[in-house]
Amino acid sequence: MKLYFIALLPPQEIQDYANQIKQYFADKYASSHAQKSPPHITLQPPFEWEDTDIPLLEEHLKTFALRQNSIPITLSGYAAFVPRVIYIDVVRSPELLTVHQNFMSYLETHLGITDKVGQTRPFVPHMTVAFKDLTRQNFQAAWSEFEKRQLHFEFTASVLTLLAHDGNRWNIKSEFPFVASTTEQQLNF
Repeated sequence: MKLYFIALLPPQEIQDYANQIKQYFADKYASSHAQKSPPHITLQPPFEWEDTDIPLLEEHLKTFALRQNSIPITLSGYAAFVPRVIYIDVVRSPELLTVHQNFMSYLETHLGITDKVGQTRPFVPHMTVAFKDLTRQNFQAAWSEFEKRQLHFEFTASVLTLLAHDGNRWNIKSEFPFVASTTEQQLNF
């Protein structure tokens, strides 16, 4: 069994910006755990999956992605889960919430994958920049610095990404483009 999770990754320039913020947290607040994954918006938190069943998982992710339209994403400022997590805030758009809800339902129905935490609290899309190894004291100092800091990015998410844990960090395993809008356009000709 290996650990996997499924997410939306922003374009490279936004990843570069978020990685700079993660490095700042590592340097100034001794919080480097967020550097163990690319900047992302989690759709399905970590779950265990048999390596031998990866083709089945990937086939279902491809099938789901083929039915999806691209999703407009807005990143706006910073927010926190007190007392240990600081993140780039992701606006809860109807499109993002719908894709998340449909995806959770699809994973549970077709693969038996569930988000136990997500069943007890609402989906809060976010892009973590510091957590886990951020002490309460450093959280207070960092949060007073970041809570009013401005940030605004907009992009279109058009790829579902499967990430795998190698024992040390999360790496991209495979990507599945959202192509429903492209396919519909091609069919109209």
